[in-house]
Amino acid sequence: NQNKTFQSSTSIPKQAKAKMSVSKVLLCGGGNAIHVLSSYVSSKPNTHVTVLSLFPGEAEKLRNAIPPEGVRCINDLGEDVYGKPDLVTDKPEEIPCDLDLVIFALPSFTHEMYLKALKPFLKEGVAIGAMPGEGGFDLCAIHNLGSDFVRNSSLFALETLPWACRIVEYGSCVEVLGTKKEVEIIVSPKQGTTKESVTELLHEFIGEFPKFDPADNFLAVTLMNINSVWHPTISYGFYRNKNVTEPFDEPPLFYYGADEYTGEKLGKVS
Repeated sequence: NQNKTFQSSTSIPKQAKAKMSVSKVLLCGGGNAIHVLSSYVSSKPNTHVTVLSLFPGEAEKLRNAIPPEGVRCINDLGEDVYGKPDLVTDKPEEIPCDLDLVIFALPSFTHEMYLKALKPFLKEGVAIGAMPGEGGFDLCAIHNLGSDFVRNSSLFALETLPWACRIVEYGSCVEVLGTKKEVEIIVSPKQGTTKESVTELLHEFIGEFPKFDPADNFLAVTLMNINSVWHPTISYGFYRNKNVTEPFDEPPLFYYGADEYTGEKLGKVS
């Protein structure tokens, strides 16, 4: 990939880069988070990045929209990052057979569809996880991939996305509105490895922040669906005094539109 750049905050000595093997990463989805991950992960040296979207027409749309310099991520913690995936596809059979990492950045109701589609092409030993991981991702993975596969692979789930982010221009630019300081994660490592091997791999691609705070179990992450609490509260705070029968002059900003009243309500429901 000729368009890979590297974030200075996670710089690796030049002599070490030459010795690194190529890490093969699969990103599943096509929305805001996949734009950030495409930029961040593809910017790293010695990586091969595939984006898989099973939503009809999305893969072609995204592939055609990514400019030669890659996806620009406006980074709240430093310089902008540019990264271009090596492949954007809707065909699971086109993904590399020896993946190191698979990240689902998808609504939980689509997890099973992707797991079923990927099952014939995944090899045991891969690290596979979801951000966020609500909806019983571990049970869904065991049901669709099999208990032996999961036992011999690393399974992980984050309680939320690592950042609040929004697409600025589809396929071309995304903005990280805020990187979270810490996020809970649960890791079930493959036999003979540690949980730290997975969190270190994620930090290598995502960056130093957020810090990963170990969750007690997958159920804790499944039940910690903060969006079901925050999103209705923020929406109510924004629309409570507005005439919703008339069109708005411009699209509302979800987090930026929160006021003191909304902040007080969030504090009470959190």
